[in-house]
Amino acid sequence: MAMLERELTGSFDRVLDELHRGIMEGSATASCEEASDFTLGEVRCALRMYERYSAFGGNRVAMSLTLMGQGDRLHLTAMTAGGSQAMFFKMNTLGEESFLDTLEEAVDRLERGTAR
Repeated sequence: MAMLERELTGSFDRVLDELHRGIMEGSATASCEEASDFTLGEVRCALRMYERYSAFGGNRVAMSLTLMGQGDRLHLTAMTAGGSQAMFFKMNTLGEESFLDTLEEAVDRLERGTAR
């Protein structure tokens, strides 16, 4: 399992759109399997579950993305799972790490101000 957490600043909708675009454009086999959005008072939360085929492991890997925000203060947590082929321990996490890298690149563009 690989994980990424970042504190971000900006428009919740714009950041969520950029993260989604980065994941979907980062892999020809990526798909958004489920999505949930809710607001609790002034706090917004978006949960996304993505999958893609991993050529490294010959299987599919999953990535959850949770974006929480209050105003322009945002917190991102993303986790990947499913890339290993071993029965009792993880042997190959390259597919998980590679999937998470597509999201990290989108986050880096947002932080540099080079996102679309």
